[in-house]
Amino acid sequence: MSDVVNLKGARKAKARADAEAKAQANRIAYGRTKTEKRTSKAEREAADRKLDGHKRDDDSDDDD
Repeated sequence: MSDVVNLKGARKAKARADAEAKAQANRIAYGRTKTEKRTSKAEREAADRKLDGHKRDDDSDDDD
């Protein structure tokens, strides 16, 4: 035979598990120090500058 399950307890356990999963995701997304945020922003800006520096200018009309 199967065991009797209290649905109220099961719902609460599921809600706790969902809340913990959301909290873990938020720790990853928002749990960085100010120094880590600055470093990643500086790296991203440097990569953007490097990419912009390698772009060709197609605005000039040299075929005249």
